[in-house]
Amino acid sequence: MTMRYASLSLLFLSCLLLAPAAMPVAADDGDLADHDRARAALRRGEVMPLRDIIAKAEEAFPGRLLEVELDEEDGRIVYEMEMLSPDGRLIKLVYDARTGTLLSAKGAGLEKSR
Repeated sequence: MTMRYASLSLLFLSCLLLAPAAMPVAADDGDLADHDRARAALRRGEVMPLRDIIAKAEEAFPGRLLEVELDEEDGRIVYEMEMLSPDGRLIKLVYDARTGTLLSAKGAGLEKSR
């Protein structure tokens, strides 16, 4: 009985130690689903290509692109972007994904919202 208890304890401990290693796989699957969703929206003509939106953002707000998300806000699909300006300020941009219209720009030194 002691040997069986020790084996079960070791198995349980192994599962606990390995569980965190499995978590990033689940997160990657979610990212893949978002990527597929974005590609399907592009094929259906619901959104502009990301490269076009990035070009608009970099022209209006020089700096380094940090992050882009395709999201839905108030029933409209938007690209939410974070840029780092050359002087180190964080700029948050929201573009209408269908039209490419800048909906808001927030960051130190910018207007409150456009």
